[in-house]
Amino acid sequence: MNVYTTDKVRNVVLLGHGGSGKTTLVEAMAYLSGITKRMGKVTDGNTISDYDKEEIKRGFSVTASVVPVIWDDTKINILDTPGSFGFIGEVEEAVSAADAAIIVVSGKSGIEVGTQKAWEICEKYKMPRMVFVTEMDDDNASFRQVVEDLQGMYGKRIAPFHLPIRENEKFVGYVNVVAQTGNRWNDKGEVVEVDIPDYSKDNLEICREALMEAVAETSEEFMDRYFAGEEFSEFEIRSALRTNVSDGSVIPVSMGSNTLAQGVYTLLDDIVKYLPSPEKRPYKGVNMKTNEAFDGDFDIAKAKSAYIFKTIADPFIGKYSLVKVISGVLKTDDALFNSEKGMDDKIGKIYVMRGNKPMEVPELHAGDIGALAKLTKVSTGDTLSTKAVPVVYGKAEISVPYTYMRYKAKKKGDEDKISQALQKLMQEDLTLRAENDSANGQTLLYGIGDQHLEVVVSKLAERYKVEIELSRPKIAFRETIRKKSDVEYKYKKQSGGHGQYGHVKMTFEPSGDLETPYIFEQQVVGGAVPKNYFPAVEKGLQESVLRGPMAAYPVMGIKAVLYDGSYHPVDSSEMAFKMATIQAFKKGVMEASPVLLEPIATMKVIVPDKYTGDVMGDLNKRRGRVLGMNPADSGKTEIMAEVPYMEMYGYMTDLRSMTGGSGSFSYEFARYEQTPSDIQEKEVAARAAKLESGEEA
Repeated sequence: MNVYTTDKVRNVVLLGHGGSGKTTLVEAMAYLSGITKRMGKVTDGNTISDYDKEEIKRGFSVTASVVPVIWDDTKINILDTPGSFGFIGEVEEAVSAADAAIIVVSGKSGIEVGTQKAWEICEKYKMPRMVFVTEMDDDNASFRQVVEDLQGMYGKRIAPFHLPIRENEKFVGYVNVVAQTGNRWNDKGEVVEVDIPDYSKDNLEICREALMEAVAETSEEFMDRYFAGEEFSEFEIRSALRTNVSDGSVIPVSMGSNTLAQGVYTLLDDIVKYLPSPEKRPYKGVNMKTNEAFDGDFDIAKAKSAYIFKTIADPFIGKYSLVKVISGVLKTDDALFNSEKGMDDKIGKIYVMRGNKPMEVPELHAGDIGALAKLTKVSTGDTLSTKAVPVVYGKAEISVPYTYMRYKAKKKGDEDKISQALQKLMQEDLTLRAENDSANGQTLLYGIGDQHLEVVVSKLAERYKVEIELSRPKIAFRETIRKKSDVEYKYKKQSGGHGQYGHVKMTFEPSGDLETPYIFEQQVVGGAVPKNYFPAVEKGLQESVLRGPMAAYPVMGIKAVLYDGSYHPVDSSEMAFKMATIQAFKKGVMEASPVLLEPIATMKVIVPDKYTGDVMGDLNKRRGRVLGMNPADSGKTEIMAEVPYMEMYGYMTDLRSMTGGSGSFSYEFARYEQTPSDIQEKEVAARAAKLESGEEA
């Protein structure tokens, strides 16, 4: 592939609801640009961007991929992203490398939750965007309805650049609003100019007038000419629209059929004409040597720097770090430095990825996207620069995973293999997290949702030949006491030779500190228990609080006081006093009104206003306490609540069901609270049954 200068690069991310046609649009672009001889199909599993076996098997994208197409001497790096909400991390990584977006909308399904989420992402990052309406060859598609809905939601910024031409209910061409021409596809798929249908003229006038208003607002001179009733030339209109589209004040809407590659030619033209090259967008970092700001700004005259926005760690194609060059020109065998990881090495060959196919290139100019192979010491979010000018750029915001499940190896002995495989998957997927919850004897897998975790299980089996099973995680209950007890225990054994003797008298009471397992004090007088046995008593406490006597959960908030006891000059030992303490602890806790404590989370749920009643009702069913509500952006409400962890299992699935996928939530640990008596009884009984049967609790 040739080398392209910054002004000849466009980095465009495709966003939209799952099934809206993003991957098929990439196929149409690839076909029209000459990359492929025929268009692949998602149903056939032969598309360029959906190359992963999981994507082929499931029929939808689960990873973001880059497909560069060449159009009109310009390299357009198309970033195809998943539409499913479970893979939002892939979307966020792709967005961090893009300079503009195309929001893909199905003309048949219209505006969906994924469309709105795509818009919100563009607003968050102030990203120039276009809307492309697909499936216009379908009888049930309505371009007018999509435009009206978009204008109703987002205002006058929505500007249709095309209007459909239909004959006998069939989509046969389009009216170009800017050029005021009619265009029709002939039998060979070529566009021929035709008269504008009468039924389109009124609508054309409305759309044209809206465009002229947008053009007029770009300068005082244009505004004066507009009010004077002068016409703008097509060149002036296109030049002004480029400014409008780049600053987000105009959002063009065009349309076509991906499967027939209709309207895609015009879309590629519009990407080159209207969407900005990287040089138009500022990009700032920090020079770690001087601690001053470094304005990369996609300037080839500045020191080399690049940001790693995604990692591919596939056992079949190897490890590739996908980079966007922020400044300078990256060349083969450049020595690059990573100040965060201490990497200082030659980068070797430079590639451009087309889906999963690497193509070698001699260099990458600022603003372009490429890939570096086998960089073992770097990860997604890292910055590569020169040692003379060590730069670090801010990392992309990646969603935090809140759905988690317990996982176990199906085959004993696979634990190490599973751990290594998960490490590789976590290099690729920053929304995946594996944790060892040693306090509760379980390993946990965190993801964005159930579907996300299901795909991870499948990838482990397919790629790495290891199998895990997911189950409901154990809740991290704790035990404590509510009253004071006074107990003694004498540990005495005689079995020939020296015996064992340890005798303690102790009190146990609530300490008031539920963050500390125990507080130990000794008030022994007269040497009833010699000082050298005090550490043994505390060691007995340390072991005892790990598994409480009520349900074998860790113990919190206990104050233990050793106030008396006795010893034997020959038979007493540290072991004897430790064992006496362990038994005294069991007895003392059970006599001090023991209770189970459950973890409570502070949860924040953001939903459209119309769903607040349903969501609050559901939170109440989950024993939640609503703390308050605050208005959020775009007609949404933020609900703050406290919810027990044991009631949050499956919440992501339920919330999506209640809100049609538009709700989101986050939470953090707040504190421990006493468990209601009915739940405590069930939990203690269930725990006892498991322990009695020898099953791992």
